[in-house]
Amino acid sequence: MEPENIEFPEITPPDDHARSAAIALHGKLVKPAGSLGRLEELGVWIAACQGQSPPRPFTRPRVVVFAGDHGIAAKGVSAYPAEVTAQLLGTMLTGGAAINVLAAAAGASVRVVDLAVDTEAPATRSIGEFKVRRGSGSIDVEDALTADEAKAAVRAGIAIADAEVDGGADLLIPGDLGIGNSTPASVLVAALTGSEPVAVVGRGSGIDDDAWMRKATAVRDALRRARAVLADPVGLLRTTAGADIAAMAGFLAQAAARRTPVILDGLVTCAAALVAEDLAPGARRWWVAGQRTAEPAHALALEHLDLGPLLELDVRLGEGTGAVTALPLLMMAARVLAETATHDQAGVSGPLIAAPAS
Repeated sequence: MEPENIEFPEITPPDDHARSAAIALHGKLVKPAGSLGRLEELGVWIAACQGQSPPRPFTRPRVVVFAGDHGIAAKGVSAYPAEVTAQLLGTMLTGGAAINVLAAAAGASVRVVDLAVDTEAPATRSIGEFKVRRGSGSIDVEDALTADEAKAAVRAGIAIADAEVDGGADLLIPGDLGIGNSTPASVLVAALTGSEPVAVVGRGSGIDDDAWMRKATAVRDALRRARAVLADPVGLLRTTAGADIAAMAGFLAQAAARRTPVILDGLVTCAAALVAEDLAPGARRWWVAGQRTAEPAHALALEHLDLGPLLELDVRLGEGTGAVTALPLLMMAARVLAETATHDQAGVSGPLIAAPAS
């Protein structure tokens, strides 16, 4: 079968001159060099992403939640019934979900997009501009999407990223919503990291041992199918992902193409990120890992992307909650560079011995 790839422009890395300038600026501030640890590294990364030092404080961080149902949920791989996706979607739209609360506390706004929720309820129509289908195929025995649906989902993610950046978003946080979505995510991670099913299957929404066995069987069977299209990122999304995850992959790749930094959340967003890195090599340099959960596949994905997590609070809800919890750290990191006085400005003596170059 011919590859189904969608072309992305060559991804340019964050700006090296701004990175160097930010490192130099940190050495002039009224604190020992390196004394703020990873906050300093974060500030340097933000400066490089923005192409200026000191960086601008973020003014419009934006959470985009990609919602979709998954046919594999019918195989008993989740602790919750499939109808919970639509129910949670309604809660999110009225501002009552955990992501709404956490985002408001962190200074971010939330957008919800229905890509494949298995409902036509009126509440979803206002967010269904990019809806590809209701649910997805059961990936242990059939493709998640058709070829046209996979391409439509990736292009939807591209369009959503463009709309957010054009609307002024200066930091993006993708979130996920969908019962059973950790199963396709685990398959993607296993396929792209060369791992076996037993190494990637976690407890997801809090499943018991019997459900874990059903999930492991589903991942094993889906992985056999996924490996046949491993060299074709869009084909892999078609076979394995579902429209929500496919759209998230397009979103992440396009965010990098648009030179916009991203905070990754948990297993599902990092699985999409693995595919996005294949779609647009180098995209990962525009992402930071907000957290690491206890899901084994999440740790494997972060290792493959060479991204170290900022937090380890075991926030496994999804929705972007773990990533938005890390958002204040990025806010602080940018403001340290922008607002902390230098030794000269404050009239404070510098160190007697220069710090070694980093």
